[in-house]
Order: sequence, then structure tokens, then C-alpha cells
Amino acid sequence: MAKPEMRKLPKPERRTQLLDTARDILRESGADALTLGHLAERAGVSKPIAYEHFGTREGLLIALSEEIEARHIAKLEAGLETAPPSLPAIADVISSAYIGCALESGPEWLAMSGALRGNAQMDAVQQALADDYVAIIAAALARFSSLPPNDLRLRCAGLAGAAETIARELIRGRIDENTASANLAALIVHGIAA
Repeated sequence: MAKPEMRKLPKPERRTQLLDTARDILRESGADALTLGHLAERAGVSKPIAYEHFGTREGLLIALSEEIEARHIAKLEAGLETAPPSLPAIADVISSAYIGCALESGPEWLAMSGALRGNAQMDAVQQALADDYVAIIAAALARFSSLPPNDLRLRCAGLAGAAETIARELIRGRIDENTASANLAALIVHGIAA
């Protein structure tokens, strides 16, 4: 494979290019192949540039995870702003946003999420992202539930875990998108009942 021609890019554009290249590596070769050296080579930049942007392989994986979560949250919040004020409609928005993001991220999401497990820094970032997501869906569902706030938060955490499991089934080709979204929406509707 010919090495891409290196040209000077503004820092935000270079970061985007590096993240796009990292996703390509994940998709093609899995998480074990994703190193900063390999990333630099594939992106046509020097190793110091990759290290300047991410510091470590873990920093790169965290950046990828945060980018995926930011896209997911943006879609979720946009959908919630325009959704009719009914539990089924809100559940549909939550499930569609999650399943859509999982489909967009594809198999590389599975590789990345596996690689993110077991490192204290990565675990802390993953937990913070999960806590933010749970807070958003709990706030969206609160008006439809008579559960105490702590119980609702805990159920929403469980729903987030169910969403991840359903998304894994979808990415592995065991179910289709409509089945995944409908079942997740049904779990949301039935999961917040007092």
C-alpha cells in the first residue's frame, strides 16, 4: 500500500484524519493492530504527531470512544427535542439513536469496546460516559415513571446494559435493525414501570 502524502493540516483536521484512519484500522484488522506507530504510518504522518494527539494507545481508544458517544448523544438529544410527549415515542427515540449509532460504528465498536476493558483510566472514562448517558435517558423518562429517582436511574443503567447487548446481537448479524430497535423500545417502556 502506498504511503499517503503528508501535508500540513490544522490540528483539529489532523485529529479527525487520525481518528478516521484509526476506525479504518479497527474495521480491517481489529484492536490489536491499532497502535500509534501503525496509525501514524497509515495516516502518512510521523509518530510524534500521533503521540502529540493521543499520548498513548489508550488515549487513542478513549478519543474514539468519546467521539462515538458524542455522536450518539447528539442524535439522542436532537430526537428527544422533537419527539411527541409520550412514553412510546421517547422509547423509540432512545432505542433508534442507540441502535443507529451501533450500526454506524459497526464491528469496530465491538473491537474497541473490548480493548477498552481492564485499564483503570479507560474504565473511568467509560463509566463517566455511561453515567452521562444514563442521566440523559433517566431525565427523558422521568415524567412517565413514578419510580423514586434512584430506582429510575438504576433501571436506566440496566436499560443501557440491555441496549449494549442488543446492539452486539445486531452487529453480529443475529437480528435485524427493526427487531433490535423494537425490542429495546419495549424494554424501555416496560422497564420504567413502578
